[in-house]
Amino acid sequence: MNDILPADSALWQYLESSVAKLLGGYGYQQIRLPIVESTELFKRSIGEVTDIVEKEMYTFADRNGDSLTLRPEGTAGCVRAMLEHGLLGGGLSHKVWYTGPMFRHERPQKGRYRQFHQIGVETFNLTGPDVDAELIILCWRLWQQLGLREAVTLELNSLGSSEDRARYRADLVTYLRERFDQLDEDSQRRLDSNPLRILDSKVAATQALLADAPKLADYLNEQAREHFAGLKALLDAAGVPYVVNPRLVRGLDYYGLTVFEWTTDRLGAQGTVCAGGRYDGLVEQLGGKPAPAVGFAMGVERLLLLIETLGKVPAELARQVDVYLVTLGDQAVQAGFGLAEQLRDALPDLRLVVHCGGGSFKSQFKKADKSGALYALILGENEAASQQVGLKPLRSDAEQELLDWQALPARLDELL
Repeated sequence: MNDILPADSALWQYLESSVAKLLGGYGYQQIRLPIVESTELFKRSIGEVTDIVEKEMYTFADRNGDSLTLRPEGTAGCVRAMLEHGLLGGGLSHKVWYTGPMFRHERPQKGRYRQFHQIGVETFNLTGPDVDAELIILCWRLWQQLGLREAVTLELNSLGSSEDRARYRADLVTYLRERFDQLDEDSQRRLDSNPLRILDSKVAATQALLADAPKLADYLNEQAREHFAGLKALLDAAGVPYVVNPRLVRGLDYYGLTVFEWTTDRLGAQGTVCAGGRYDGLVEQLGGKPAPAVGFAMGVERLLLLIETLGKVPAELARQVDVYLVTLGDQAVQAGFGLAEQLRDALPDLRLVVHCGGGSFKSQFKKADKSGALYALILGENEAASQQVGLKPLRSDAEQELLDWQALPARLDELL
């Protein structure tokens, strides 16, 4: 688990605000969820035989003896909240999103931490492929805004219905059991508990073995085929490129029909930056009436790493201060605070630092320069008395100006 230091926070805020604005434009509303949930919630939703539940959750007993878990993902808690507050009654549709830390006891590596952050989007009571397409399209628009489109690939698959997967699972297990000794250790362990996850194995020998294995696409019912065809047609119409990956599965048991991942080859082994799919059975699984649902989650750390790797950090984020106010003398200090607030009233977006802690002009200018500010405002006793201020460029050889306070907001607005 790691700290996010002040020097890094601006990029986090940039990504979070970009996502919030985009989702608001599509009609999605934010929901804020607790970090701690009942352990049983994740066992019932994710599946007791998944790696997450078996090996990765941070689980503890509280003072009442109840088993609680730091959330390893957001969908289960979101569904729990929708049910608990009666938001799914009457077939009402909802489009919500959330953000925050998740926790898994995994091996830390580049772009992956045991406390990591996700932005999740979920929709409820919408059955068609149109909302699946909308989720993917809004991701596509986000990648455009962040400058990432050329670096990501959309992979699609359909997992069909639970009955489709049951028939496929039986044949897949039969095929793999006959080749058990050729499987890697993880795949041997998963053969009885979660055989579909073997399709996602990163071991080359296992992938080669799967080349002649049964194909899930051959087991889909007509409704699943139509849903998947409808999704692809909508993406084609919107101009969103994709690759059908017949081995794409998700690590959580509740997925069915559409699954998708946005991947990149720019971050080494950690290639998935956003993933999701349809989970029509989860609401009923958690005690509610049947309600279709689809959503996705994007990994914030990986997206930030991709933005930095591609050199797509906006230039303005490198500078956190526009103007630094230097004062000398008690009267100037008092006048400086008044002037600063007048400037903030006139220019709400101005990033203005008022020097605190005293010191000589020379020491204050050193701090002004170190702050990265473009300009210094200079206020001594004489300037304060005449309500004037010096405006000195810090990043060019331009001459210092002497301005009346009333003229300063317009001049700063012009320069910045």
